[in-house]
Amino acid sequence: MTRFTRYAWLTLAFNVLVVLWGGIVRATGSGAGCGSHWPTCNGEILPQSPRIETVIEFSHRLTSGIALLLVVGLVVGAFRLLPRGHAGRKAAVWSMFFMVGEAALGAALVKYRLVADNPSMNRAAVMSAHLINTFLLLAALALTAYLVGGGPAFRLRGRGWWSGAFLAGLLGLLVSGVSGATAALGDTLFPSQTLDQALRQDVSPTAHLLIRLRVLHPAIAIAAGLFALVVALRLLKRNLGPGPRHFGGWTAGLVFTQILAGTVNVLLLAPVWLQIVHLLVADLLWIAFVLLGASALAYPGLPPLPSPAANSLAPAAGSPEARVSAPSRASSFNPSSSGSPRPS
Repeated sequence: MTRFTRYAWLTLAFNVLVVLWGGIVRATGSGAGCGSHWPTCNGEILPQSPRIETVIEFSHRLTSGIALLLVVGLVVGAFRLLPRGHAGRKAAVWSMFFMVGEAALGAALVKYRLVADNPSMNRAAVMSAHLINTFLLLAALALTAYLVGGGPAFRLRGRGWWSGAFLAGLLGLLVSGVSGATAALGDTLFPSQTLDQALRQDVSPTAHLLIRLRVLHPAIAIAAGLFALVVALRLLKRNLGPGPRHFGGWTAGLVFTQILAGTVNVLLLAPVWLQIVHLLVADLLWIAFVLLGASALAYPGLPPLPSPAANSLAPAAGSPEARVSAPSRASSFNPSSSGSPRPS
């Protein structure tokens, strides 16, 4: 592993830590620790006699600034060390794009006072956009590290239903993340004293919308996780190589870990430490599934995933149609045809 490859993975890991610290800012209600000032903190470069909320928010801004510098270094290194047209260059540029988006969305939350005890749906909307941008940033950083480290470039075209399966899985995890961010915001703003109280609030027609929306998250998260699990298991059965096998195993393990963490989070009424663990597993699952897709779609021998239409049109085993069609297909195979596979 080259030094630049290690640097790329370090940049990804540091950004995950910044995301987790942002979760602490939200969970502790410290988003207004610097007032509505940005990029200064309460109008000062360095806050004087700060409160604990100010320390938490200001620390998040400092680490975000370091993360920005790391991504700048990633882009510079990619263009200096990688050849023109290398996919790692493109991934690094996308990382920079989403990093700028992170700063802009974070500033919007502060400048428009969508922090602390603000229960508006505007806050939920901006936080959802922030979450989507964060996931896309982590995906771009993960792909940069993967490609810089020698991972082959992947393509979506010509992969049939596999491309659709991965895109659907990514979309499902994104929707799960957005619903999770909304649920976490509801837990922070409207904490419950008992599990029974929380369940009654979830279905109460008079409860705040953020509370009523959080009941959707478990169903969405389980559906998205199981879909990602099915994709991972189908790839593991095909034994494509070390990359898909490694990331497929991580994806499968993290799906079960996330379901367990989410269940315990509900039962314990979402303590701050467990919210952060839940967020960490969500980030790792997202990264693992992104890299599973990248490694599998780059594999030249990826077998086609049969479409539902093809399965529905196929004759049942043992039927007259199956007995007739099998030999006809065999007899139509011509090894000398230009489209047939040839031994290397």
